[in-house]
Amino acid sequence: MKLPPTSIGESASRRREVLRVLRMSPDPMSIAAIADVLGVHPNTVRFHLDSLVGDGQVEHVELDRKGPGRPPLMFRAVRQMDRGGTRHYRLLAEVLATAFAAEPDAGAKAVAAGRAWGQKLDSSLEAVPAGTTSAEEAIDHLVNMLDELGFAPERRTADGEQQVGLRHCPFLELAENRTAVVCPVHLGLMQGAMDAWGAPVSVDRLDAFVEPDLCVAHLASQPAAT
Repeated sequence: MKLPPTSIGESASRRREVLRVLRMSPDPMSIAAIADVLGVHPNTVRFHLDSLVGDGQVEHVELDRKGPGRPPLMFRAVRQMDRGGTRHYRLLAEVLATAFAAEPDAGAKAVAAGRAWGQKLDSSLEAVPAGTTSAEEAIDHLVNMLDELGFAPERRTADGEQQVGLRHCPFLELAENRTAVVCPVHLGLMQGAMDAWGAPVSVDRLDAFVEPDLCVAHLASQPAAT
């Protein structure tokens, strides 16, 4: 069924009105009842209900009715937050970064938070058996992990030192304004992952924006466990 020509904004607004009516009703409602409340044609309501049902925001209700005749289709709002609504994760990140920045020893706390994050990444990314990884394998795993996270990493060597260059930052705008918080989180992330893998190499430091399109992670051998 096609809705009569209208703008996308008007259609979205009408859909929200249909959902609002159902949310305010203590009982399931028929198409005719919704149309009566909104003062629109039942076909308009039916069109928007199809979309709302498809999005999981509204559900059909089976009436326990006996007797002749086909009972009308009844609908009710699914009682949950709107999962199709707007997200503002960048705003949340800015709030958290601002709070971190105001803390004493903000850099150290940011590294610790990153370490905790890195140690848990095995559950969502490719797992590496702890204690069975050589230095070369660990660096390869680190590069692969950073690539999956969107850092566009590249292996580098300078003055005999192994490095990982980062050509992209998934939190670029935030990192530019909150370098002292965001970059230590990234350092801790890499250190935590290496710790979780039991790698004989770790990330000694992270130099942010050494070039306009480059951050550099410096790698160092870990002392052997005694």
